[in-house]
Amino acid sequence: MGSLLIAGTTSDAGKTTVVTGLCRWLARQGVRVAPYKAQNMSNNSMVCADGAEIGRAQWIQAVAAGAEPEAAMNPVLLKPGSDRRSHVVLMGEPWGELSARGFLTERAELAKAAFAAYDDLATRYDVVISEGAGSPTEINLRQSDYVNMGLAQHTRSPVVVVGDIDRGGVFASMFGTVALLDAADQALISGFLVNKFRGDVSLLQPGIDMLSSVTGRPTYGVLPWLPELWLDSEDALDIPVRRTSAADVLTIAVVRFPRISNFTDLDALAVEPTNSVFFTASPAEVRDADLVVLPGSRATVADLRWMREQGLADAVTARVAAGRPVLGICGGYQLLGGAIEDPHGVEGGGEHTGLELLPVATVFEPAKVLTRPAPTAYEIHHGVVTATGDAAAFPGGCRAGNTWGTIWHGLLDDDAARHAFLTEVAGLTGKPAPDGTVSFAAVREARLDGLADAIDSHVDTAALMALIERGPATPPFVPPGAPKTV
Repeated sequence: MGSLLIAGTTSDAGKTTVVTGLCRWLARQGVRVAPYKAQNMSNNSMVCADGAEIGRAQWIQAVAAGAEPEAAMNPVLLKPGSDRRSHVVLMGEPWGELSARGFLTERAELAKAAFAAYDDLATRYDVVISEGAGSPTEINLRQSDYVNMGLAQHTRSPVVVVGDIDRGGVFASMFGTVALLDAADQALISGFLVNKFRGDVSLLQPGIDMLSSVTGRPTYGVLPWLPELWLDSEDALDIPVRRTSAADVLTIAVVRFPRISNFTDLDALAVEPTNSVFFTASPAEVRDADLVVLPGSRATVADLRWMREQGLADAVTARVAAGRPVLGICGGYQLLGGAIEDPHGVEGGGEHTGLELLPVATVFEPAKVLTRPAPTAYEIHHGVVTATGDAAAFPGGCRAGNTWGTIWHGLLDDDAARHAFLTEVAGLTGKPAPDGTVSFAAVREARLDGLADAIDSHVDTAALMALIERGPATPPFVPPGAPKTV
């Protein structure tokens, strides 16, 4: 039936949100639709039913589409371990490590796999909605690009550019996105979407009209600011503070590691009206919160070192000594234990000592564990945790006193497990317990439907559907075009 690529003027412009909304909207029209992102750079990932690892954003987009999440929807996943190196997941499986400079020489192989994955999806679905990465006008990388315009050229997909008006400069960035592309790439840029607008749309109309006159391309809609919209995030560029000022709530401080991963684990805590959840690197806030959570980490040893440097390790240790609640998840669970051994150099090698607050030890193995041990739970880790002393059972881990640890991501998505855990924490702190009526799955579905409703109300869906079906038109060239020296 067709295809569409949603690009953005910048990272975090709203590409993921728009693709998710379009997937749910198209699914409600009876269209068999699949999401796709050729390459994702994110430490937030998910394990599919078959054990393949993909970006969390593509997983939620598949849920929105009513499609089974699979590796082809995110064939290349880069998981940063440092500023210059990333772990590469190719078609759902570990592929190796890649340096920033080495990535330039490996793109051809990754592009081949990415294009093959797209072509496979296109044979099985009516529509494939692709999400670009960063900006399509990455002129320094265009020669080897397979995520934005390189993908659009391969698939002959029309491209709609999303801009975040809340950041300011949206019209300049939209115009510049087109004007710095060469004629062949410009021919696929078919229009624009404005995201996160607050106010009277009529005041924006003169700018929309001028943008159309100078680019020859329409704006398909203006999506409003949706303050209640929480979707599974791609990265930690803008981790939200989900904090309420109400006095009689359970305050939950989540330590914001430099290499935090899978922080969507905390979304299920944040939907409970009795909770106030926030991310922090402040020892004082860690000391004063009712519950402290140590989340997942892409670099457990490095983040442990950082905790000690920041005084956070002492703050957590003092909490445990006082019997105050602490929860560690995956990497956070590992660093709550004792010995951490890395004989194979997974995280640089060596022997280390954790916070020694749970009777467990960790050994990093070369093989990554990717599994779904329970309906909402999944495991993604190299560190194998074993008990070294007596501790009470806890799903995916153990408990000692009022310190809990689990290797399972997604445990708290299970309503019964979350309510039981929070009820005990509330009893320890004297704060209200949840009433047990919140269904996290229902909240997620309501968010997805609300996003599709916004697409339906604020986007020219008839024009967008026509674009998907017919493909790109022949819009005019906007000078100057790509620099000739690139």
